[in-house]
Amino acid sequence: MNFIRISASTFVLALAVMISAATASAQDTTIKTKKQAELLVPRPAFQPVQSMDAATMVALDTLDTSDPRIKILLYDDYTWKYYKDPSFANDDAIFTECWTHEAPDPYRASLESLPDEIALWIVDSLSGYKCPNQTEVFSKFGFRHRRRHQGVDLPLHTGTPVYAAFNGKVRLAKSFRGYGNLVVLRHENGLETFYAHLSKIMVSEDQWVDAGSIIGLGGSTGRSSGPHLHFETRYKGYAFDPEWLIDFKSGVLRHRLFILKKKYLNASSNYVPEDEQEEIDIIEGDTREKEEAAKKAEAERKAAAQVQYHTIRQGDTLGAIARKYHTTVKKLCQLNGISERTTLRLGRKLRVR
Repeated sequence: MNFIRISASTFVLALAVMISAATASAQDTTIKTKKQAELLVPRPAFQPVQSMDAATMVALDTLDTSDPRIKILLYDDYTWKYYKDPSFANDDAIFTECWTHEAPDPYRASLESLPDEIALWIVDSLSGYKCPNQTEVFSKFGFRHRRRHQGVDLPLHTGTPVYAAFNGKVRLAKSFRGYGNLVVLRHENGLETFYAHLSKIMVSEDQWVDAGSIIGLGGSTGRSSGPHLHFETRYKGYAFDPEWLIDFKSGVLRHRLFILKKKYLNASSNYVPEDEQEEIDIIEGDTREKEEAAKKAEAERKAAAQVQYHTIRQGDTLGAIARKYHTTVKKLCQLNGISERTTLRLGRKLRVR
């Protein structure tokens, strides 16, 4: 979210001008079809969004606008921003339908009941975005080592702050089976985000949080083989790949408007891991894969370091070169893709090892 700096002398005038814009921004922009989205959303709206930095300003006052849902926050450095009053969210059907503090998936909806395409505003001019934990993904979404993995695993140190990705309301905040300490946030577009294995939960159920709020500290509670954040994105209980939305390595949000297609949802994704070894096996499997890849890369590096070439000079023959490097003519031919009758051109480099 961008903050605008203005001088004190023009502050009130700028607010007066922008208050009228608040009303327009607060209009219902619900998009029900892809065609409607393409008509209403300008191309810049599809540009990626950078992860917001933690705010360092101190809020001094709040001003009303013509829309009671929209406020203006004034900061101590003469900056300001629009702010949605979260008290109005309590009356929104999004935060009453299947609202429970007991189960991670309260919907139990059939896949057939969902529309073929779901157009979702991820952020707009009145909301922000913060990468929950910016790092390279360790274990990806999908079937991992023949087991279901419905989120991504993001390595971190125990005690690392974990941030709310988007504005939302805390639906669940407690220890739950293999998830360990789990926070589930429901957002205004109907998405839910899961933050699991926390060492400490720092929000309470039914609390409203803004994007960038610290909702807990990273850890290794539940079924976990080491400190990491297990992060999920779900719609109506169905998980989809969080990397469709977020580039965790750069921290960038890929879309402001996201079209979620039903055909890409996994019909078995609305589950809670029961097997005591399930996530541990997934992580250990990924660890083995990474270790094997590292060993292979090291072997290739060593092999490359041992490669040796000979530059053809006047009078050189394959036999003489083979004797010089204690190898055979057949081996030289294999290494260089030549035959014993190939003409050796002066200056050509011939691989001998």
